[in-house]
Formats: sequence, C-alpha cells, structure tokens
Amino acid sequence: MRSHQLSTLDGGVRVVSERIDSVRSVAIGFWIGTGSRDEPPARAGVSHFLEHLLFKGSDRYDAQQVAEIFDTLGGDLNAATSRETTVVYARVPDEHLELALDVMTDMVFRPALSEVDAERDVVLEEIAMVDDNPQELVHDLAAEAVFGSHPLGRPVIGSAEVISSVSRRALQSFHRGAYVGENIVIAAAGNVRHSRLTQLLTPRIEDTRGELRLARRRVRRTLPPGSRFLQKDTEQYHVCLAAPGIRRADERRYAASLLDAIVGGSASSRLFQEIREKRGMAYSVYSFGSQYEDCGLVGLYVGTREENLTTCLEIAVAELADVAAGNLRPGELERAKENMKGRLLLSLESTSARMTRLGKAVVTDVEITPIDETIARVEAVTEADVAALATELLAPGVLSAAGIGPSEKRFRSAVERVNPAALVRAA
Repeated sequence: MRSHQLSTLDGGVRVVSERIDSVRSVAIGFWIGTGSRDEPPARAGVSHFLEHLLFKGSDRYDAQQVAEIFDTLGGDLNAATSRETTVVYARVPDEHLELALDVMTDMVFRPALSEVDAERDVVLEEIAMVDDNPQELVHDLAAEAVFGSHPLGRPVIGSAEVISSVSRRALQSFHRGAYVGENIVIAAAGNVRHSRLTQLLTPRIEDTRGELRLARRRVRRTLPPGSRFLQKDTEQYHVCLAAPGIRRADERRYAASLLDAIVGGSASSRLFQEIREKRGMAYSVYSFGSQYEDCGLVGLYVGTREENLTTCLEIAVAELADVAAGNLRPGELERAKENMKGRLLLSLESTSARMTRLGKAVVTDVEITPIDETIARVEAVTEADVAALATELLAPGVLSAAGIGPSEKRFRSAVERVNPAALVRAA
C-alpha cells in the first residue's frame, strides 16, 4: 500500500510527502536534479559553490536572519551536493512548518547570491581541508582512476582554480538553467498533510518554467583500469581499489547492497574481520558503492602502514575472489540480509530518512518501492546472485587503484601484485 502522495505544482515542481501522525516534527527537502557531473569543465564545482550561496539569503531574508530564524525554531537547516543532486534540507517542529517553507523557498528560488567573494574564501578553505584529509581525498583520486576525464571523475567540491575565478554572473546563469520547475522536487515527511503542504507552497513558488540547461555527459564506455597516486608525507598509505558499478535502476541493486555488506560494509564483514580484527593491520577498512543514472562505482578503502600495504591488498583481493567463486560462509548471506532489513526498518523511525527516501527517488526518477516489497526483493537474492555480481564488478582485472602516501614506488609495487593492468593508465 502506498504511504506517500505525489503531485505537481504549476510550473513543474513536484511535491511528495508522507504523513506520520505519531511525531511532532516535519523533515523538508528541496531536491534539485543537478550535481557536479552536470558542470562543464570550466565550471567544475559551481553546483557546490551555489549550494553555499543559497545560505547567504534572499531579497527578504539576509544570511543572519536565516540562521537566527532556524535557531529560534529549534530546527536544523543544512545542504549537500553530490554528483547528480543538490539538496537543501531542514527538520522543524510541525507548528513552524509555514515559516520554514517561507524561508527555504526564498533561499532556493530567489537567492540574492550576495557575498560571493566572502563565500568563495570559505569554499577555498573547504577545498584545502579536503586536501589535508587523505582518507577523504583518496576517494576523489579513485573516481578519477575509474572515470578518467569524465565529469564523474572530478571532485564534487570543485577545484581551487575554478572557484577562485568563477563570477557572480556565471553563478546566476547556472542557477537559472538548473533550478527550474521540472528539475526540482520538494519532499516532506512528518506531521503534515499533503494538501496543507501544497497549499503553503503554491503562493510561495512563482512560475518556475524555464529551459533546463544541463551539460550531463553519459558514460558511453568503460575505461580500462587506471591508477592515480598523490605523494604526501603521511604515516599511512591510504588506498582505494575501485571499479565501475551498476546504475541506479538496475534490478541487481539489492544484490549489490548485500555484496557490499558481506565484503566490507559492517563490523562482521570479511575485510573488517580479516584485516583489522584478526591481523591488526588497519584501523579503517571498508567497502563502498555509489549508483548513478547510467553507471556506478564500487570499491574498497584501507589505511595502513607501509609494511602492511601489500599484504592488505592481497587479502582484500583474495576475499573478493572467494566471494566471486561462490564460497559464502554459513549464515553470511542471511546475516547480510538481516542487517540490511534491520537498518531499513530503523531508518523508518527518522522523518529525515523518510524524506530523503522520497525526495531522492523522485528527483532521480526511480520508483518509490514499498517497504514490504523492498524486503521481499532483498530476501529473493541468492548466493549465486551475489557471486555473479562479485565476478563482474570486483574481479582483479577490472580494479583501478588510487593511493596517497610517501612513496609512489611502494604503492605501484603493491598494486602490481593485485592488478598490473591498472598501472598502465596512470596519471
């Protein structure tokens, strides 16, 4: 049974909501179907920069008023940019929904885009902060190793060169081309009726029809494995092994989630147990996955000292090969299923999680699957499904490598033991 309601306002903005009578809060998200992969090279990072500038206020509310209003409401207001979406989100007591929507619609649809230079410096500091964090930075290198010069291979945050020079006019132009009705979804979950939500939004959203101008390039072909390395005087080597994954609408996404849980997505996963718990070779080790419109990204991360680097990568690849061979251990798949179902059910207690589930699905044109059906699809995954996906996505021959550490020679030596082909296409 469908628990949400979906409607379209004049101008094309879609509104989706789910009523939860048992809470006194409402989570709200303004989802824009634009992210870093939609930027031309000369504007790399503009989506994230624009997200920052939304908080600098509008003609009716300046930046300090926005902050003071949400502090007074006792609510949370934040935003995030990814490779395919931007979202401005909040959670407020239900009695303050009208004021929250008043401020947020102004921020999103009518931003002043003022204080550009001051916020430019803030974003440059954020870029510098990422550069100083190898555990985070190595994931950007991994994306570049897999996707090369394609926009999916660029950092979401952008580059200092672009952010230093992008003009207010360019930001205004990008906003006009991306923040148009058909590209925006407003999602809400909590103690709110859908009719009341649309009634509040209609007068606050002017005609948002416009030409959607995106530079989204499809991933036409998969590149051969590659490698990227950044020399830094760190105590550990920070390494990712990564490969192209499946697209968001792929029916195998449930098997992909279970594969992630088995390989490195939990405390009982293989990588965590074999590398950290049994051998003490790493503090942080895990697998990861992202799914996009036309492809995806899968991989693993490990941070370890030089003397353990080769062994850690060899253990990781051996575990991947074991899963691909169908050698799942007794109870391994069942435990992963229960973990996935449990996390899903626990997330239903959060209005923010429910709002995110609705908003992200609608803005990316993915079905909103009922919870019971989702659980049934998880239960239907077999050991053979997981093994087949591991063989396709995580075989050594398809793995790219990215690393940060003191010696490129040492990194290349370790990667050569895993997939020598990755070293052929190096930066």
